[in-house]
Amino acid sequence: MKKADFKVLINQLDMLSPKQRAALAAILGELGRADGLGELAAVLSAKCSNCPHCGASTLYKHGQAHGLPRYRCRVCRKTFNCLTGTPLAHLRLRHKWLSYQQCLLDSLTIRKAAIAVAISRNTSFRWRHRFLAWVKNDRPERLHGIAEADEMYLLESEKGARHITRAPRKRGGAASQRGTSKEQVCVLVVRDRTGQTRNFVTGRGPVSKAQLRQCLLPILDKDVLLVTDSNSAYRFFARDAGLSYESINLRAKQRVRGAIHIQNVNAYHSRCRQWLDRFHGVATHYLPNYLGWRWALDANRINAPFDLLKASVGVFPHLAAT
Repeated sequence: MKKADFKVLINQLDMLSPKQRAALAAILGELGRADGLGELAAVLSAKCSNCPHCGASTLYKHGQAHGLPRYRCRVCRKTFNCLTGTPLAHLRLRHKWLSYQQCLLDSLTIRKAAIAVAISRNTSFRWRHRFLAWVKNDRPERLHGIAEADEMYLLESEKGARHITRAPRKRGGAASQRGTSKEQVCVLVVRDRTGQTRNFVTGRGPVSKAQLRQCLLPILDKDVLLVTDSNSAYRFFARDAGLSYESINLRAKQRVRGAIHIQNVNAYHSRCRQWLDRFHGVATHYLPNYLGWRWALDANRINAPFDLLKASVGVFPHLAAT
């Protein structure tokens, strides 16, 4: 806005009623408190060294647009800003982003978050999964010491799908078969004694040795002690991988044998299930996003809206600290 136009606007403030002034003050306060875009742009600009279109590193500044510095690539000649190529690209209402991050920290449902931030339910749904798309990538690379592994089974859900592969269940329903079956989705959770956790959605039905090899072999140290229940797939995987292995026979009501137990990972399962219950069924397609969300909240790993906003574009707190 030009300086002369701003002066005209300031002179018109005397014409506002007390109620209008209070509403204007609330809006300005929200903008000043909840935008955070300038600080986020500063963090991302420091990392902006390659063109998101062609990968070239020959960039130069090219003005500003919508409050963000803009760049042009000397190779492909395309312009971009620091949000290009991230899940937040082209999202509007930026002054409400931090307010929505607080809704994620409070684990609000889509409807409650929409009411709290004054956006539509469709926008609330879209924002939830845009903001969580990269949060799930904040995971430890390796697990050390004693690592506990166990599976958690959730009823497979095709909520929101245009075409489903089975007859619909009323209000989520229940599995038609007892025990573990192809109607359930396996979530493999591995957690070491320092609290570092990895989880994997392995698909329908019980976990197999091949799936364990694909998921666990890249993340477990060679000298790790793997502790599980009596599922034979773990025993065969550990034998083939050359890992130290101990098991607990839960069917014989064996819970703890000295330092050998899986109570840490089972406690994580319990917290995760209890937390998921508030959403009344999670679509399997979006399950990785919810697991990443739960991991971000676990033990208050991320407890500030701006930290969660940075995580949504790949700037994780533990990496920033280093």
